[in-house]
Amino acid sequence: MKSLLSSTAFIVLNKELARKVGLNEAVLLADLISKEEYFISKGMTDGWFFNTEANIEADTTLNPYHQRKCLKTLKTHQIIETKRKGIPAKQYFKINEEQVLQILNNLLVKKPTTINKNKEIIINNNISNRRNDFVFEVLTFDYEESILNGFVDYWTEPNKSNTKMKFEMNNTWKTELRLKTWAANQKKWDKPKSNPKSMSKLDAQINVWQAAKKLL
Repeated sequence: MKSLLSSTAFIVLNKELARKVGLNEAVLLADLISKEEYFISKGMTDGWFFNTEANIEADTTLNPYHQRKCLKTLKTHQIIETKRKGIPAKQYFKINEEQVLQILNNLLVKKPTTINKNKEIIINNNISNRRNDFVFEVLTFDYEESILNGFVDYWTEPNKSNTKMKFEMNNTWKTELRLKTWAANQKKWDKPKSNPKSMSKLDAQINVWQAAKKLL
């Protein structure tokens, strides 16, 4: 399965499958298979794994609208199952490998494809996989999806040589504490600024000018 559709550094598409279900659908499926293998390496055993729309878009360039459209097609072919669970709720996916292989075996004229029951996983220590490790850790914390996505987007920004991410360039790092601070600051940023003391210098000057004008 892995050798057919995905790898750790690239999205590899099966052309016949893309013709059958659509190019974008094949891209999304390949990315989800890659994520499934990653979560298996982290101990997932029931076939269900989670991901966010923002993370999928970062890896595939498919925006949320196109993701939902692709998922609808993949569900129609009984390739993908989805559900939302947890507090806050996260989107979980399950891939029906038997169905994928059945479709491929019907399309390919070569000898039938078989499933690698051992699901051998080779993970290279490149920036893409380190980002996946970081995203996996962040998504295990129970914060709103917008907070988690913003945190990931900010701290996974790579340097100019694309060898390290922003969070890796800190002398000390503890994701749990950084995320707690991020969430607290987000609440402060989201509060409406109704306090007069929070007015900008320009606003204050305008108010003074208007007050002086009334006295003339």
